[in-house]
Amino acid sequence: MIDLRKIEENYEVFNQKLKAKKVDDGVLKSLLDSYNDTKALKIELENAQSFQNKFSKEMGLKAKSGEDISELKKSLDENKKKIAELNEKVSVSEAKLNEIAACIPNLIADCVPIGNDEEENVEIKKVLTPPTFNFTPKDHHDLGVALGWLDFERGVKVAKSRFVALRGEGARLERALYNYMIDFNRSRGFEFVNTPYIVNANTMFGTGQLPKFKDDLFKIDGEELYLIPTSEVSVTNLYNDEIIPLNELPIKMTCYSPCFRKEAGSAGRDTKGIIRQHQFGKVELVSISTQEDSDKVFEDMLSCASDLLTSLGLAHRHLMLCSGDLGFSAGKTVDLEVWLPAQNKYREISSVSNCYDFQARRAKIRYKDENGKNKLAHTLNGSSLAVGRTLVAIMENYQREDGTIAIPEVLQKYM
Repeated sequence: MIDLRKIEENYEVFNQKLKAKKVDDGVLKSLLDSYNDTKALKIELENAQSFQNKFSKEMGLKAKSGEDISELKKSLDENKKKIAELNEKVSVSEAKLNEIAACIPNLIADCVPIGNDEEENVEIKKVLTPPTFNFTPKDHHDLGVALGWLDFERGVKVAKSRFVALRGEGARLERALYNYMIDFNRSRGFEFVNTPYIVNANTMFGTGQLPKFKDDLFKIDGEELYLIPTSEVSVTNLYNDEIIPLNELPIKMTCYSPCFRKEAGSAGRDTKGIIRQHQFGKVELVSISTQEDSDKVFEDMLSCASDLLTSLGLAHRHLMLCSGDLGFSAGKTVDLEVWLPAQNKYREISSVSNCYDFQARRAKIRYKDENGKNKLAHTLNGSSLAVGRTLVAIMENYQREDGTIAIPEVLQKYM
């Protein structure tokens, strides 16, 4: 959740940063009006409480000296009722404000370029050179079906569209990938954790999925439980409502999980193959740091994911996302896009984001600084890597003319 004090500190900057993230003017006006209404009610309540405290003492002194206190008592009784009414009004107003604020995205960092959509993302650099072929490369769908790796027909039969069954060497290669990814991330200082794939509503709120994105989540019928869209949710919330000792930071974790998404806004996109599925595997990086160290931790995470791609021999590029393409909880994000020969372009395979104190404020993740003061932590997350898309990239980049797939050297022992 955003720090609402920034409305007072510099409303123009606050307003511009949210508009850059495509927040509607009407929503911003509702937020500002609700903030001002709540503030005015709190001031009125504080004045009434101050009156009550001051004249309660005065009434006590007058009573001791035998003075008439009937009018003062009447006034204090009326003020006491007013305080009760104001307390109720403040509670209602705060609830309304928090409801609006819960759907307001994170403010963009100063380094984020202003832009409307993915067309205005900024390329930072390319890593490795895409392979060349003396034949026309096939896409992963055709390769996978021919090899018996990807069984779309039966995946749809047991579930619905956008599901697939992996079989034989394809299934083994997927397992090899997530084992290798976990080992690689561990070698870079990330603790391996396994967390629940089903989480409660408070956990979903903490990382920003609820309430705004409830339509994209798979909910357990009759319970306030959800299938995770990414293990970022469960891993970050391991520290929900905790105060972390300073000497334990930064906390760096990696986790493999299946991820479940309705892809409600993706109708007609990537319908062929396994680029966009309702269920997919992902190895995630999550870090919790002090406010001062989060930019360095961000670079460590980005390097880890990029070096992992390099170790697999996969050409990729780094993109700084513009304001209009940033996710809800992210203050800044760098995407890694891997080269896919059949599409003749780069496609996203990882997003590394610094959420700053946005998720920590929602999830109440704090730490004690060197002076013993409680401060909100910074949370970061990134894929290292999306397993299915890495499988796609290997199939397309390592294909041979006869339709077989070479296995990258680093993965051979895992097969």
